[in-house]
Amino acid sequence: MNKVMPADLAFFSVLARVGSLSAAARELGISTPAVSKHLAQMESRVGVRLLNRSTRRMSLTPEGELYVEHARRILGGIEELEQALGAVKATPKGLLRVNATLGFGRSHVAPQISRFNRKFPQVEVQLQLSVEPPPLTDDAFDVCVRFGAPPESRVVARRLAANRRLLCAAPAYLARHGTPRFPEDLARHQCITIRQGNQAYGVWRLTGRGRRGTLQSVKVGGALSTNDGGIAVNWALDGHGILMRAEWDIARHLRSGRLVQVLPQYATPDADIFAVYPQGLRGSQRVLAFVDHLALAFGGREIGAT
Repeated sequence: MNKVMPADLAFFSVLARVGSLSAAARELGISTPAVSKHLAQMESRVGVRLLNRSTRRMSLTPEGELYVEHARRILGGIEELEQALGAVKATPKGLLRVNATLGFGRSHVAPQISRFNRKFPQVEVQLQLSVEPPPLTDDAFDVCVRFGAPPESRVVARRLAANRRLLCAAPAYLARHGTPRFPEDLARHQCITIRQGNQAYGVWRLTGRGRRGTLQSVKVGGALSTNDGGIAVNWALDGHGILMRAEWDIARHLRSGRLVQVLPQYATPDADIFAVYPQGLRGSQRVLAFVDHLALAFGGREIGAT
């Protein structure tokens, strides 16, 4: 009755390739009688003999040659279709909502989104910059780039780059007011403070290096404060006081000598850079591709480099 079953295509392709019922049985993991029975059922369905069989040899009939030719072409087409579907699935596309802090987002995340868009033009990226990071339970964003690992276990946090907070000041300020030698000296200096997030405003924490280093909290103050890190850096460059700022924001100024590190023998809190996204998006191609892109970009170059 000339009926071809999909399972028969792969079966007969194997049988024609190996050249014997027993070899086909070994490859397919079934018994030789089962192979013989399957072949007989195939020939009954298509209504023609596909193999010439004798005690010593097996050969394809003309109809068998035609059958295996078409079977291999169909199986190849199925494999190509599966590969194409896999490629479509793996191609990032759709809306990606990104949040980052003002300074880091403007200087570092936005340029990387430009490069990401050239690689994956089917992803629509919406970037929102904010002074404070949004709550991690908020579903308004797919990926948040933030400083410090989140305490919540309900989200995925991938470390993008190491980063530190450093104390610094312009050489002109230190020439006029002297260089602090100990953390408590900071209380007598003009310090530029930043009101951001949940950090204790005007309290700087420093730890002596080494195994016996102790944590010291110093209440600082000065004539200038802001909620914008970029403005605070510019004030420090103008010589208005001592600033504690993330390394990514001041590294280029330290290298050029426009700013000088203060109290380098004391450690300040880490500010490693993380990409944070909900557990439910751990399989999202657009999220994973974007986070991989950021990790490669930030992990492969010096913090603060432009």
